[in-house]
Amino acid sequence: MKNFSYLSFPPSTSKTKLSPPVPAIRGKHKPVSDKADCRKNPDYAQCRIEKELKRGLKDPPINCSYGPIGDNIFQWEGAIIGPSDTPFEDGVFFLSIDFTAEYPFVPPRIKFKTKVFHPNISQDGTICVDILGSQWTPAMTIENLLLSICSLLPDPNPEDPTSPVCKLYRTNREAYNKKARKWTKMYAIG
Repeated sequence: MKNFSYLSFPPSTSKTKLSPPVPAIRGKHKPVSDKADCRKNPDYAQCRIEKELKRGLKDPPINCSYGPIGDNIFQWEGAIIGPSDTPFEDGVFFLSIDFTAEYPFVPPRIKFKTKVFHPNISQDGTICVDILGSQWTPAMTIENLLLSICSLLPDPNPEDPTSPVCKLYRTNREAYNKKARKWTKMYAIG
């Protein structure tokens, strides 16, 4: 297994099921109180980001993890474990997550760093999903986004593609699944 700067993988309870990655935070982030009201904070984006980070550490989501890269609270890396019984099973997919000072009123920029063969993910890792654009709402969190992206893997929207993979998905599902599994083995496992 690869060594990643902020992720630690707890021991798995079985050989076939991976445990969700858990972020191990490094850096000089000032902790935010659980009762902090970010709306009264002049650095609202940073406060909100820190609260989401703290919430994720306290109660980690299933099959995904996230955390800052170094000391920059606005640049994170996320990880998603591929859903079971899909071509993405057992894969660990890494994403870059970049926040702006306008967060949460503007969505973060999220891209796959791991190559993924998928109708809604372009070759450069751009994700075509409406919650990162027109359907974004400030109520969304990084945890919500990563879980939504995880559910997109086995259930793509072939009507709104960002890559030519869409045609293969619609016309030859067996060939699509085979190639998606091959890419998962090549880029996301081990």
